Amino acid sequence: MQPKISIIVPIYNREKELARCLQSLLKQTIKEIEIILINDGSTDSSLELIHYYAEKDERIVVINQNNKGVSIARNQGLLLAKGKYIGFVDSDDWVDLTMYERLLQIAEEKDADVVMCSYVREFLGGSKEKLLTDQSMIHLEGKQVQTHLLRRLIGPIRHELGQPEMLDAWGTVWSKLYRQETLRISQATFVDLNDIGTNEDTLFNIQVLTHVKRFVFYNQPFYHYWRGNDKSVTATHKSNLLIKWKCLFQHIERIANDRSRQEAVYRYALQNRISMSVLGLGLNEIYAKNRSHYKRIKKVKRILHDEQMQRALKTLNFRHFTWIWKPFFFCAKYKFSTVFYMMLHGVEMMRKRKGRRDELEANTSSTSRYDYESRWT
Repeated sequence: MQPKISIIVPIYNREKELARCLQSLLKQTIKEIEIILINDGSTDSSLELIHYYAEKDERIVVINQNNKGVSIARNQGLLLAKGKYIGFVDSDDWVDLTMYERLLQIAEEKDADVVMCSYVREFLGGSKEKLLTDQSMIHLEGKQVQTHLLRRLIGPIRHELGQPEMLDAWGTVWSKLYRQETLRISQATFVDLNDIGTNEDTLFNIQVLTHVKRFVFYNQPFYHYWRGNDKSVTATHKSNLLIKWKCLFQHIERIANDRSRQEAVYRYALQNRISMSVLGLGLNEIYAKNRSHYKRIKKVKRILHDEQMQRALKTLNFRHFTWIWKPFFFCAKYKFSTVFYMMLHGVEMMRKRKGRRDELEANTSSTSRYDYESRWT
């Protein structure tokens, strides 16, 4: 059977959630699929579970490799995918049973290169939908794809600056269905996180969108993003993140510079992304619990005095920021390191509170819509 869709699932130590994920894929209402499972050096019983399901369903393709990271695992899946369209699922998430049939239907009806849906954040006791837009469907063609979506992934402008938390909300790969031919033409690959730190999804989509002629967003929350294991009120420190993000910015800049007609707005959007990255970089230093406050302030000062960061911050327009974010980025722009550090702690407290509030709201609302989901949860 020639698959219509190839679904790539990188797996690393997900024995507790993997069965739920695989059941949601094997029960898809469209049957002409292949499920490519890449075991990325798991040390738990994930591989045994993979083989158990592979013996029961011939649509499963198994790849077992040493631990190389999610980017390399996904790239390996792309090399083997046979479907006309390709989707990605993370091994601790799951999808509605009609997700891929519906996305394929839209892709064929609209002759779309990429179709995207919205998603639900799933907590231990309930669900909360991520609201990306109030429009039921967005259809972009030709230059609209570049001027609207590609530019947005490169960086925010105007009112988008007022929502730092939405910076990469449109950049996920697991909420999309891609035409394989478009991926081939774009030569898009996932960059190793050891090189860029984070945002491999957004960077992949930036590569793809440079060759997309038609994009459709369908505002239905088919994808379920699992936050039950998420230590949403804690976070880990990433070493050398500033250096890695500079590499990320270089990748984005290279792509932006290839779009000559829109070069100015892309360059401005990228400068805004670099400016807003001061939030993530600063919080990353807050998470370095093994350092004294003095050492963490010193690291924050180094970030604020970074030449590239200061060039970007000088172009930052505060007009669209909310009253919460204006003083924060003002302190970053004028290098008030100690005050900025104190404000980072305030931001972290807000983040923890929001994480708890989201989970509380989810717990008091209806739980997942399908019985098999709540059982596995």
